[in-house]
Amino acid sequence: MSRAVRLLNLLQALRRRRRPVTADELSAELAVSVRTVYRDIATLVGEGAAIQGEAGVGYVMQPGLFLPPLGFDRDEVDALVLGLSWVQGRADPVLARAADNAMAKIHAMLPPEGRDEVEGGGVLVGPSPEPPPAVVPLERLRDAIRRQRKLAIVYRDAAGAQSARVVWPIALAYPEGVRLLVAWCETRTGFRNFRVDRIVEGAVAEERYPRNRRALLKDWRAQLEAQEAAAAS
Repeated sequence: MSRAVRLLNLLQALRRRRRPVTADELSAELAVSVRTVYRDIATLVGEGAAIQGEAGVGYVMQPGLFLPPLGFDRDEVDALVLGLSWVQGRADPVLARAADNAMAKIHAMLPPEGRDEVEGGGVLVGPSPEPPPAVVPLERLRDAIRRQRKLAIVYRDAAGAQSARVVWPIALAYPEGVRLLVAWCETRTGFRNFRVDRIVEGAVAEERYPRNRRALLKDWRAQLEAQEAAAAS
């Protein structure tokens, strides 16, 4: 078993439990020595995993996003670089900085010959129309999406008329040359796509919208598929 696989298995074993688990239990489950469990937990903690506990007492994984360092093959590196390059050039400043940081981590992980290939531009993102600037910061919209909070917006349509809406934001979409907020609109009682550059005001409410965001996304995708099928028939 490779070290990366062993670390992932340990993470999964910790994530499955809500109560502390001892190194002896983890050792038996993962078929490794107790010493290896101690060493791997120390490695994960050193990499930023929120694992609490101590030898002889037990360990528990705190909620949160954590991905351990992984080895990537050449095609996977190309895919990551291409995606990050797209974000660097087309997303808002916060995500662009995050892409810069992620790219730096990939560079640091690669051997010298791999870094040379990445820096040599083996995969490139082509030019694209610059999307109109957003009035409401995109990080505010993403915050409402993550926390499943209602969003009170003032929206300006193509003719310039403005209307106040309360929406349930579920996703940001990035088609070429524009950014869209996908949301359930309480005023129209249906899914709508709002151009971000036409949202002139946006306030995140403390009230959560009543349905789960994943369920809403599923319904929205099903509606798109039905519309595409109807158009094709």
